[in-house]
Amino acid sequence: MIDSLSPSRLVCGGRVLDLSRPHVMGILNVTPDSFSDGGRFADRDAALRHAEAMAAAGATLIDVGGESTRPGARAVSPTEELERVAPIVEVVARELDVVVSVDTSTPAVIRECARLGAGLINDVRSLQRDGALDAAAATGLPVCLMHMRGEPGDMQVDPRYEDVTAEVCSFLEQRMAACVGVGIPHERIVLDPGFGFAKTLNHNLVLFRHLEALHRLGRPLLVGVSRKSMVGAVLGRPVDERLYGSLALAALAVSKGARIVRVHDVAETVDVVRMIAAVQTAE
Repeated sequence: MIDSLSPSRLVCGGRVLDLSRPHVMGILNVTPDSFSDGGRFADRDAALRHAEAMAAAGATLIDVGGESTRPGARAVSPTEELERVAPIVEVVARELDVVVSVDTSTPAVIRECARLGAGLINDVRSLQRDGALDAAAATGLPVCLMHMRGEPGDMQVDPRYEDVTAEVCSFLEQRMAACVGVGIPHERIVLDPGFGFAKTLNHNLVLFRHLEALHRLGRPLLVGVSRKSMVGAVLGRPVDERLYGSLALAALAVSKGARIVRVHDVAETVDVVRMIAAVQTAE
């Protein structure tokens, strides 16, 4: 089994991500209702400016999302989602030297965004929507599989686990097998434990404490905890005052072997990641 901490490459369309070092993925929500920055970057020019700023600050991936997955979020139609994300994916892929990730579960969006230059499919539903597995396989792109139970609208209704870490591992292992079954090889898979998705505060904390257990699956880990409710719950901070808690978790994730951290505050997180990497690679 591949050691996810060893040097490896992730081929993302026309770009290659060197996973021998950790990377920062900047969040670009083009939705009106995301929990932290909903509505701020729905305009194409505003979205491009924000993507440019994140790339200049050190983000090597930009994650473009057109459907909010915050707790209680409403679903959007494939047409509406595509109208939101396609122009942004196209312009960012054309203008910036970054891997464009598309945060979607929708087959039509997967196919079209791949055609427009996306380099990674990032799916909170782990390619479980009808047709998503086949669509992702057809693109030839890497995929990020995330753990979640239910849908954003109901995922926080009394989530229960006997052993959250073991159950997250088991789910991701099953989804990896499903991917391999349609022709998506292991080397094109990234895993996300899904902090904040169908998990209580304690579930999130326990899962984070035992994050290293996911390395047995042999694939790189992506961790997204930026400004999330687990930070607010522990620190008693509103969403716009969660920077330091988010940085603490980003540092902990990298120290536990995460290769990609998905964040709102790119410049600050890049400093944290670079400092940790300097220490870890010193001889």
